[in-house]
Amino acid sequence: MAEEFNNNSPVRSGRSARLAKRKAKTQSNYFNAIIRRKIPTYELLSEETLINIEAHADWILKEIGIEFRGDEEALELFKNAGADVVGERVQFDDGLAKHLCSTAPSEFTMHARHEDRSIILGGKHLVLMPSYGPPFVHDLDKGRRYATLEDFENFVKLAYQSPWLNHSGGTVCEPVDIPVNKRHLDMVYAHLRYSAKPFMGSVTAPERAEDSIAMARLVFGSEFMENHCVIQGNINVNSPLVFDHIMSGALKVYARANQSVVVSPFILGGAMGPVTQPALLAQAHAEAMAGIALSQLVRPGAPVVYGNFLTTMNLKTGAPTFGTPEANLSTFAIAQLCRRLGLPLRCGGHLTSSKVSDGQAMEEAADSMMTGLLAGSNFIFHAAGWLEGGLTMGYEKFVMDLDHCGMMLRMAAGLEVDEDAFAQDAYLESGPGGNFLASQHTLKNFETANYMSELSDTTSFEQWSEDGALDMERRANRQWKQMLQDYEAPHIDIAVDEALKDFVSKRKSEMPDEWH
Repeated sequence: MAEEFNNNSPVRSGRSARLAKRKAKTQSNYFNAIIRRKIPTYELLSEETLINIEAHADWILKEIGIEFRGDEEALELFKNAGADVVGERVQFDDGLAKHLCSTAPSEFTMHARHEDRSIILGGKHLVLMPSYGPPFVHDLDKGRRYATLEDFENFVKLAYQSPWLNHSGGTVCEPVDIPVNKRHLDMVYAHLRYSAKPFMGSVTAPERAEDSIAMARLVFGSEFMENHCVIQGNINVNSPLVFDHIMSGALKVYARANQSVVVSPFILGGAMGPVTQPALLAQAHAEAMAGIALSQLVRPGAPVVYGNFLTTMNLKTGAPTFGTPEANLSTFAIAQLCRRLGLPLRCGGHLTSSKVSDGQAMEEAADSMMTGLLAGSNFIFHAAGWLEGGLTMGYEKFVMDLDHCGMMLRMAAGLEVDEDAFAQDAYLESGPGGNFLASQHTLKNFETANYMSELSDTTSFEQWSEDGALDMERRANRQWKQMLQDYEAPHIDIAVDEALKDFVSKRKSEMPDEWH
């Protein structure tokens, strides 16, 4: 019997319910909040080439420098650490920036509200999180539109539902129906209430970063947070070679509280840097080290992630491009540079310029995601939902990406070779010319032997036609609706929840609405 759905409320048949149960069991065998990569990383560049790129990064830091605009404290910290400071420009002697980064931990635990959801960043660990920052959302029913708080909460719930994402994300979409100066409160509350996974706070102003950390303290306690990481801030460099006071100010707030920052140069080759990849690699390395160095000057040992968002652009139109060969090669190279610093690495995931979940989206997204995996990324941003160069969060794209995340995590788990995997009993039972499908070995292992996609259709053409001839995007449409229908909020202490809501209410009452 085929599944039957109306436009808004999917109704699951007995056959599909049994299939879903088997898939859930399969997923539970693969999923662990702390995921370890068991496949090797791809090493693109030689030792000599890496040394040359590092030398050029040092040249940029010494001869050009990095500007920290409007941040006197940062300039004073760098001056006291031995850098040359002229006006707002900081210039580093060879090796100084790298030396200042040396106190950052090579890996660290990020504690979740439910401890079994805690993660480790660094080493061979792998963390996946949703897309970050789109002001628009898209689905097949309503098309492209501005995101709302309801959309934000929906994506937090979808991320919590997924066994493949072990991080709730940050600004998974921008809730533009809430005033700019207040929406961070609703976003942090949604992460803390509707998920129990690690999450990111606000960085759009230092005081919003302070609010985010204050809300985390209501949940985890000040004493615990003094020595444990529970929240992160994503710090984007204003490439080329600039940190504004908003980003450096938010960075200092998180570092001072011993919470994590992800320092991410955001470079479009040809606009925010030269068109040639070696120059961009050196620039990205210089920018990342400068930000990481500041975090360590604020608080030595504060947890950081070395971020990467280096991509290309269409040199005829100026539009950003994703999943391109040049951008993917740069990801491999950046990963090697990061490992030489001994820091956790952040790369992009399912990136695409496509406006909808079409063939272009899947081609570009699959290439960039696979590159991040093989490069050795510890923390993959934008693993689910990204459309239109990051302007749009797609509901259908989200669950399509989730399915591919499951495939990638299965691949990262590597090939297990043991006595049972050689299946000698199956050969003895079935023999030459036999059918292994009904063997005891197959019956024992069939639920976990292969990744079981929730979206791919492997039925006959006739069965597929009878079931409605749905393509993957339409199957994804009904899946995200089913996921929201099945969602159950994680437990939270009533007193903690009330304290969070009181904090949000009080902070909102203290400031007038600002819409720009």
